[in-house]
Amino acid sequence: MQQRPLRKSEDKTQGFGERGLELPATQAERWTSWSDGAELPVLTQPGLGVTTSTLTTITQTGGDWSTGLFDVCDDISTCLMGVFIPCCLDVSLAHQYGESLCLPLLPASTFAMRVAIRERFKIRGSVCDDWVTVFCCYPLAVSQMMREMKRRLKRQMYTVTTTLESC
Repeated sequence: MQQRPLRKSEDKTQGFGERGLELPATQAERWTSWSDGAELPVLTQPGLGVTTSTLTTITQTGGDWSTGLFDVCDDISTCLMGVFIPCCLDVSLAHQYGESLCLPLLPASTFAMRVAIRERFKIRGSVCDDWVTVFCCYPLAVSQMMREMKRRLKRQMYTVTTTLESC
């Protein structure tokens, strides 16, 4: 940015030191001398239009788990997968939760998902309860988490509306 020299006012000026620089005498003259060559700031930016997005989520929150740890007969397919191949059920749970399918390969990932599910749906409990449940009753815990995800996600409704208006 180039510096502009001070403009001399023709009416009132003061001597300024030994260098002989002359500055405007009044505040108004000083302001106009600096702002005469300056451009006004841009107040509005051009745009493509107005974009409006609406996301409505209805979920049941709070309370306890919708099924108990031993309510394995509520969902037979989940029960069978939990009994015979709980690791595949864990992969399916990660997919339902929106995580990578490789997540169950990490140590303690099922415990982390259980805590996250409980936090997301505001289910009563503690981290200690989650730890004991996952590490002592792994197949039952994964089955319960899968049943919870199926029931909670069935009740959610998403509505996305996007409007684009051009100028």
